[in-house]
Order: sequence, then structure tokens, then C-alpha cells
Amino acid sequence: MARCPLCGSSLDWGELIEEMLAKRGNEMKEILSDRERFLNELREFAFKCPNCGEEFYGKNLPEREAEKVFELLNEFTGSIDWESGRVRLRLNSLLALDTMLEEWDRKVKGSR
Repeated sequence: MARCPLCGSSLDWGELIEEMLAKRGNEMKEILSDRERFLNELREFAFKCPNCGEEFYGKNLPEREAEKVFELLNEFTGSIDWESGRVRLRLNSLLALDTMLEEWDRKVKGSR
């Protein structure tokens, strides 16, 4: 899971996306419609760690997780409350479940 590159504390993807929503506003609708644009914006975005308060760039976040976050936000209708700028999904929980299912699938396919 995503961690602050400076202090090592766990990061909540929902909070990270909400930071982007707060700064980018309705532009995020366009950003979320294009995978490459989303990933590029994420890499260049300066996030603030809720634990240590230091800023870091999104390029320090796991790319694979960022791709899955993009998919989750686009797969679930209403995943973002645009009026309040809040993410309605528990992205970290969904990412953990996805990882567990991938591991299970890999083990099942490997045992055949």
C-alpha cells in the first residue's frame, strides 16, 4: 500500500484523490476520463502527508496502485461526490481486496 516517501506512514488513496479534487476541482472530471492524463497529473501533483506534514510528488506513489485507483474510480458510478469533493469508495480496502484476489488466483492457477 502507498506510504509517505519521507516518514513511511500509510497513506489513504481516498484522501490523496480528495487533495487533487480540492486543487483541481471540476477539471478532475476530464482528468479521470483519460488514464494517461490521470497518471501524469498524479505523478506531478504535490501531496501533503497527513502524518509528517511534508510535501512529496505523486511520482513516489506505487504506479500499479495508481492504475487500479483510476480503474476503481471509473468503474463505480458515483464513486466521487463532486459537490463536496469527497471520494465515496474505500479505495485502500478495495486495493487490498484486489491484491488478495490476485494472489489467490495466482496460487490456484499455479496448483493445477
